[in-house]
Amino acid sequence: MSGLVTMALTVIDRGTTTGSRPAMSELAVITPSYAPDADLFAELHRSVLTHTPHDTVHHVIVPPADRALFAQYGGARCHVWTYPEILPRRYAHLPRTGLWMNLRRPWPPVRGWVMQQTLKIAAAGEIAADVVLLADSDVVLVRPTTAERFMTDGRMRLYREEDAVTAEMERHVRWHHVARRLLGLPSAPAPPLRDYVSPLNFWDPRIVRAMQRRIQETTGQDWIDAFNSQLHISEFILYGVYVDEVLGASAAPSDTTICHNMWDQAPLDHDGAVAFAERLPSEAIAMMISAKSGTPRRFRLAAARRCAELAGE
Repeated sequence: MSGLVTMALTVIDRGTTTGSRPAMSELAVITPSYAPDADLFAELHRSVLTHTPHDTVHHVIVPPADRALFAQYGGARCHVWTYPEILPRRYAHLPRTGLWMNLRRPWPPVRGWVMQQTLKIAAAGEIAADVVLLADSDVVLVRPTTAERFMTDGRMRLYREEDAVTAEMERHVRWHHVARRLLGLPSAPAPPLRDYVSPLNFWDPRIVRAMQRRIQETTGQDWIDAFNSQLHISEFILYGVYVDEVLGASAAPSDTTICHNMWDQAPLDHDGAVAFAERLPSEAIAMMISAKSGTPRRFRLAAARRCAELAGE
């Protein structure tokens, strides 16, 4: 990918943007992944093929060393990207580490977790689609999923949970402060604050491009460099704050129902996995059993099968 496409965007209503782009698909999926999550990605990708329209492309972004492992998925419905294909050439990987360096600003190096967020924003701004789904590798789709799922009366919804960030959630509070600084907004009010973080999220690429431009105008830097200079940041809170407080689009409908999540870091056994699946909300299009739980693959598959059965009833 080369260059960032910027477009004028003043409101979240999809019918009021200016400019034009080539014909696009309605939905695309983005997943940063890597070798340790290859088995998880395989299940996610299979579910994308099953539950999204035939023109939906799954974009997986992996370190260069893992390209061969993920190449098997490449084709009309999956595009395998490596970090250097998306990043400017001034970014270099530090060997035998998970760190990256901006050669224009070598210190501090960019942590792998921050770089994955950068890649999501960069890819989402480039992909020709009406809606991009950002799916972690441990997510599995369990119901048919189209772009319309994320729209209400022609308006894009926003993953937004009111008053969910409390003062005790220090990292989330810090993410709010960093987002507002990058966007040129006043300091965040005292908690509680809105939460926009989810293992399965959805963005409007046109809003992403406008957000990139806002960061550049506010900081005087390429948005990638400004973003990567932060030690603590959340791409989801950045996007949510931009929509709510820069675009002034608080009336955009909230939607926190898309994914049925299990965040516990203790592994599930078969019965626990099926019991989790039995609680699938009627609105959820996906399930997520945290990779950090160490739940065996066969039990994850049992949960996914039961969710799919419930979704089809």
